[in-house]
Amino acid sequence: MSSVLINIGRSGASAARSALELTAQNIANASNPTYARRTLNQTEVVSTATVGLFTSTALSGVRLDGISRSDNFLLQAQARSSASDLARSNAEIAGLRGAETAVEQAQIFEVMTDFEASLARLQGDPLDPSLRAAALESARAVAETFQFANRSLGQFRSAVQADAGAGLDTLNQQAEELGRINASIIRALPGTAGQAALFDQRDAALSQISEQFGVSVELQTNGTASVRLGDASGPSLVQGTLVETLNMTTAADGTLSFDIGGSAVSPATGALAGHSAALQAHGDLQTDLDDLALYTMTIVNGAQANGTAPDGSGGQPIFSGSGAGDIAISLASGAGIATAPAGSPAQSRDVSNLEALRGALANDGPAARTDDILLVLSSRISGQETTQTALSTIAESAATALAAETGVDLDAEAANLVRFQQAFQASSRVMQVANEIFDSILAIR
Repeated sequence: MSSVLINIGRSGASAARSALELTAQNIANASNPTYARRTLNQTEVVSTATVGLFTSTALSGVRLDGISRSDNFLLQAQARSSASDLARSNAEIAGLRGAETAVEQAQIFEVMTDFEASLARLQGDPLDPSLRAAALESARAVAETFQFANRSLGQFRSAVQADAGAGLDTLNQQAEELGRINASIIRALPGTAGQAALFDQRDAALSQISEQFGVSVELQTNGTASVRLGDASGPSLVQGTLVETLNMTTAADGTLSFDIGGSAVSPATGALAGHSAALQAHGDLQTDLDDLALYTMTIVNGAQANGTAPDGSGGQPIFSGSGAGDIAISLASGAGIATAPAGSPAQSRDVSNLEALRGALANDGPAARTDDILLVLSSRISGQETTQTALSTIAESAATALAAETGVDLDAEAANLVRFQQAFQASSRVMQVANEIFDSILAIR
């Protein structure tokens, strides 16, 4: 009897000690976002013996039956999906704001307004050399402003491309890491702390991959993860220990395309989708900016072609170039501004050609079109910010639900500490009682 009690007490004390250690591990990792709560599984041990024709059972204590890790595949999938949606929105908004900043900081509207004002002053005295020089300098400021906007937009575009490149590197690195984790999971003993830690690493890698590119995940019976880009019919990124590489190509207009194993794939969610959408918007804005610069040159040079300079010569183009990047001043001096209509004599004060130019600039001119460009971009950003707010709420709710399922509750763990401590003390007392009984038996003999 005493030996049975000792065995039962010893198994109970060992189980309680192991449970205390696991509880301490949970508490230590309470703030670890990639850690899932662990639970120690225990099984009652009942031995069976046969003596002669009689079969008897004997209580033998408790046996440790492995470590369970709190997990919920559905909540994990929801958290990954919502985080991927939010990552796309964040990346797209950041890129759009950069494009907006490039145009706003250039102050095209203000410079165009100054140019129009300099022409208005010149209209008051069309033969004044200083007013002509000022008008030409205002035109030069217009050209330089377009060039500045073009450079700024290019710099922001390069920054978005660099972020996309970094995100691509992160995705491929985490895919390689997931392949290594899968290999370790295959070799790991089930129900061990090592296997639980590998599952944590697996889920962390999946989260980082999905933040860059929306994925479909399938967990195999052995715990390894298979990943496809996009939905379940998309190309395979990770299959067991086999890992493919996602490639990115940058087109001449700065937009991105992706392929894996030679098969084109387009991200619908994730930061790479956001970067790609932002760069598409940058490309559209670049086209609008080039069109605006060309429109400005066409209006001004067209008016010059229809007019006469003070020396009686035909008007020559003020601007040269084909877009925002190469627009420049081609007129040698302000004396070449053709304020009078074609065929007018030298030193004519007829400003009807200048009036026509001012009218063209004012009637749906470059300044108004600049406002339209910024309004469209601002409206898109505003819409994305509304979407971002909603997605942020969804992602936060999904993360909270997952944390409630898999995270560490310090209050519960504190209660477990007391419970397992009492269990350890009680099991120790069982062994002490068994020892006292054994001593009593020996004393009787």
